[in-house]
Order: sequence, then C-alpha cells, then structure tokens
Amino acid sequence: MKIVIAGTGYVGLVTGTCLSEVGHNVLCVDIDEKKVELMKDGISPIYEPDLEELIKKNYKAGRLDFTTDYANAFKDSDTIFIAVGTPEREDGSANLDYVYNVAKQIAENIEKDCLIVIKSTVPIGVNDQIEAFIKENLKNNVKIEVASNPEFLAQGTAVNDTLNASRIVIGVESKTAEEILREVYNRFNQPIVVTSRRSAEMIKYASNDFLALKISFINEVANLCELVGANVEDVSLGMSYDPRIGNKFLNPGLGYGGSCFPKDTKALQWFAETNGYEIKTVKATIEVNQFQKFRLLRKAKKRFKKLSGLKVAVLGLTFKPGTDDLRDAPSIPNVKMLLEEGAEVVVYDPVGMDNFKRLFTDQVKYAAEPGEALKDADAAFIFTEWQQIKELSLKEYKQLMKNAVIFDGRNCYSLKDAEAADVEYYSIGRPNVNC
Repeated sequence: MKIVIAGTGYVGLVTGTCLSEVGHNVLCVDIDEKKVELMKDGISPIYEPDLEELIKKNYKAGRLDFTTDYANAFKDSDTIFIAVGTPEREDGSANLDYVYNVAKQIAENIEKDCLIVIKSTVPIGVNDQIEAFIKENLKNNVKIEVASNPEFLAQGTAVNDTLNASRIVIGVESKTAEEILREVYNRFNQPIVVTSRRSAEMIKYASNDFLALKISFINEVANLCELVGANVEDVSLGMSYDPRIGNKFLNPGLGYGGSCFPKDTKALQWFAETNGYEIKTVKATIEVNQFQKFRLLRKAKKRFKKLSGLKVAVLGLTFKPGTDDLRDAPSIPNVKMLLEEGAEVVVYDPVGMDNFKRLFTDQVKYAAEPGEALKDADAAFIFTEWQQIKELSLKEYKQLMKNAVIFDGRNCYSLKDAEAADVEYYSIGRPNVNC
C-alpha cells in the first residue's frame, strides 16, 4: 500500500513518521522546499521529543521520504492522508482553505482508485463536502472515498501519543474504507472505534473541548480557593480519587494554549451558533481561559502598584513544556503588558527563545540560563513548568534577585519550601507565602 501524507506540520510529520516506524512505506508531501530538504537531511522542522531520531532512522531505512512533487505523489497513491492546518479565522471559524487546496490537487492528479483520509481537524460535515468536491473535480475516471481519522496527539508527547494511542477513531461510510484503515493501523495494536464520518468529526471536537473545559473549571476553583483560604492542590487531590473524575487536567495555572484547544473551542462554538445552538459550557470555557492568562499580572500590579522601572525575569515562554510552540502562550500577552507598563524584561526558555525573538526582537533581553534572567530582578514570573526551571532552588532566587518576589503561574514549588527560603511567593489557588 502506498501511503501519502499531505502536510508536514505536527500532525502530518508525526503521523507519517510513526506509520513508517511500524513498517509502512510513507511519502510526505509539502510545498515548502526548504522544509523538505531539512527533513531529507534528518532535521525535524519542529521541536518534538524523539521525532528527529525516528525521521533519520526511517528515512535511512527507505520507509520514509519527502517531496514537493504532489502531482507524482498523488498519482498512484492507495491512501492519502490530508494533514494540513485548519487555523482559526477572525470570527473563530476554522479556515479550510488548505484542506480544499490539497483536495483540488488530489482531484486533478490521482490516476487510480484511492481512499482520502482527513486527519486535519474539521467541522462536522466537512468530510462529506470534501468528498463531493473531489468527485466534482476529478480529471480521471477513478473511484474515491473520504474517511475521517482525527488525531489525539499532544505536543511534547506526540510520538508516544501516536504509537501508543488510547484509541484510533475512524469515521467511514463503507466497509471498504473501514478495511483499508484497519490494514493501515493493524500494526499498532490499539482499540479502533468505527463510526460514521460525522460522529468521528464530533468526537475530535468533543474530546478537546471537554479537556479545555476541565482546565477552565479547575482554574475557576483555584481562583475561589484563593479568596476563601483553601488550597487547590488539596482540592484536586481529593477530586482525583473519584474514578469518574480522574487526575488528568486538574492542575491549575494560566489556562490552556497551543495549536488545538484555543482554536477548537472557538470553532465548535462558532459551528454550534451557525446551526442555531449555543454551547454555554464551551463559551464559558473560552471566557475563563482568556481571563486566567493575566492572573499573575493582576497579582503583580496589586503588589507593586506600578511596574514601571522594575526589572522582571520571565521564566518559560512556550505554552507548555516539551515544545517550542508559542501559539496562545500566556507569556506573549503578559510580556506585552509588562513592556507597556514600563518594565525591563529578561526572558529564559530552553527551546522557545528563537521563536520568541521573531515576536520580540529588541524589546526584551534573552538569558542563556534561568539564573542569568534572575540576576538583580525585582520580580520573577514563571509561565512554563520546564524541568530546568523547576530544578532551580528557591534559595537561588533569594541569592540572585534584588527582591525575591515570585509569581508562579504553574505552582512549581511547595509552599513549605517557599516559606523556608524566605521568598515572597504568589501562586495559583494557594495561600501566599511571606507576603
């Protein structure tokens, strides 16, 4: 079976690499020539643990290849995965331009019967529309069918999430399509959930939006804990023993970010409204998340009254550890606000600083390690719980900073350690220490 992956972003590149890792022959297509050459040289264009090693291994073994020649790639394919981005439009809807561009290329170039698999996250009903669009634009007398196969990988653990998925969801309208996808995934030894295409599309949105809702819920609880003197960590622990709730996504912080949750919550809200329905829980999830991003800044402004002239250390820039992705990261609007307030900002992140420099070139200073950022600072903000940051002892904050005032948006340190280190410590959903 000849498998072609259209798009080499997080989803496409990880999917293609992992399919080759289990023995399939995979050809990845992208229009970016520089990107393709990088991948042929064994260099991953995205930061993702374990991915680059698998690219090198499978490219060398001849099971994985890359090209910009989509016409030849699609021509005699058995299965084509569409894994291009569906970014958020201004109104919150999903931008499907890239999906339709690939669909048009497929329609104009395939020369044999083919199954087209939509891996991209698309609103409910789009698989039906893409199938109709391709059939209307076919240049050759071939049979095609479209199937939905949503992804459930998380940035930072994407390779493991693909190779050891909790489930594989396939949305099909025929036994033939089901059999082909079962053959694609039979080497993964994971549960396969077979549904209609529309149900598969909804499973993706419902899953992501439920997790986003869970994050916003615990952040609301954390904010209330601060007001009434409770400790959200104790609350989360007590909740986690209930198997109906579990212990995942119950860590309070500065909200969710990244490439999925922000756009998928807005897309489902928009889609529901266009169908005459308001999903109140999703709407509230979005509102809470936007408010939560500035939780630390509000604490800092209350503590200092004004931030002008202060030297501020920012530790962690990416939206979560294990990735260089800055999409919807709390660091971006907070650094903007700090600069607007007149603060001098020094930032540190183990992998995200190159991307951050594209947004803030001369406005902020960049430190090679956490201690350098903390040197003589009046305040420190922790936006990402990187291990390099968590390993920094609170005594070092005390020694390095002009004033050891710490605003921890990820609860990296225990209250006991903060008290022992004699630092002024503000966190999320817990009592302030030495304040």
